[in-house]
Amino acid sequence: MAVVAQTIEMLMKVKPYFAMVFLQFGFAGMFIIVMIAMQQGMSHWVLVVYRHLLATLAIAPFAFVLERKIRPKLTLSVFLKVMLLGLLEPVIDQNLYYVGMKFTSATFASATNNVIPALTFIMAILFRMERVNLRQKHGLAKVIGTSLTVSGAMLMTLYKGPIVDIFGYSPESVHRHSSAASSDQHWAAGTLMLLLCCVGWSAFFIVQSITLKEYPAELSLTSLICFTGMVEGGIVALVMERDLSAWAIAFDFKLLAAVYSGVVGSGIAYYVQGYVNKVKGPVFVTAFTPLSMIVTAILGVVLLSEQVHLGSLLGACVIVMGLYSVVWGKSKDDPVLTSGESSKLNTELPVVCEKSITKSAHDFLNGPSVHPEIDVLKISHSGEP
Repeated sequence: MAVVAQTIEMLMKVKPYFAMVFLQFGFAGMFIIVMIAMQQGMSHWVLVVYRHLLATLAIAPFAFVLERKIRPKLTLSVFLKVMLLGLLEPVIDQNLYYVGMKFTSATFASATNNVIPALTFIMAILFRMERVNLRQKHGLAKVIGTSLTVSGAMLMTLYKGPIVDIFGYSPESVHRHSSAASSDQHWAAGTLMLLLCCVGWSAFFIVQSITLKEYPAELSLTSLICFTGMVEGGIVALVMERDLSAWAIAFDFKLLAAVYSGVVGSGIAYYVQGYVNKVKGPVFVTAFTPLSMIVTAILGVVLLSEQVHLGSLLGACVIVMGLYSVVWGKSKDDPVLTSGESSKLNTELPVVCEKSITKSAHDFLNGPSVHPEIDVLKISHSGEP
């Protein structure tokens, strides 16, 4: 019986890891599908609007039904934060990302996202949402891992090196249809837009973490973000996209891009990121970003005939080492705390779901604990009384 309780507790601990890995594969597929749709002439301004329209329709019914009893009141403070969230990620981040990806490539755009963990880590420290003690191994590991992540991204950006023939294709046959377009790509402008996109995305995670403290209903918050992103993105699209024919959509890759990016890239992604953000913090959420770059690079070679350079592979290896270091450091942030330490380190939201499920399983299988305060300390790292 005790084994079952331990298994449930273990699954609750590893759930955030599996959720973020699954999400990065979803992002990789979205990058490729959107790139194909844009090559077929789809306007990224219109894509953002359709994407969040479909995301709202997909998530709102679940939020209305599942969170009707726990949904907090929408105060003015929360509403303003939701408006800011809708502007940061759906409008600023995604439009800059799509333009940057169009000027460069899907693989390169995905690689620049690897600076997001470092930017989020710095912002989290500034907002006192992340603690770092360089005298402890796990604190030093987070700093070193962040530095490695940035170094790997810089390596991929600044050093190309020779083309690596991964799948047995010659460089001429692999890149024949995109070589002409590559001469017209504005890599400098595209890189700048992608870096600004990363700043917006990192800021989104910080504001999302702050908002969840006032409005701890992930599905409802996701629906609100998607809806405000659709409205704000629609206003921007009407100003920037004057050709009404750009709004026409048929049963092709344009529709697939809108549906997939809306349901997976926005709806599911905002909810999963919100849940993991609430449990582990914004730095943990962004630490898995490099994984999508590796998957995107592979899909980019197979589906988009993009070239893979030696610098990209070396940078990817460095980034993976940095990712492991950050994740290991974050995993050591959850030790059993004494009551005195808990009151000082109350920097993350309470893990209500984990505690209630684990304690219920323990009480059901073994009866009430003789020392319930010990159980609380074992399963809560937030200083919750």
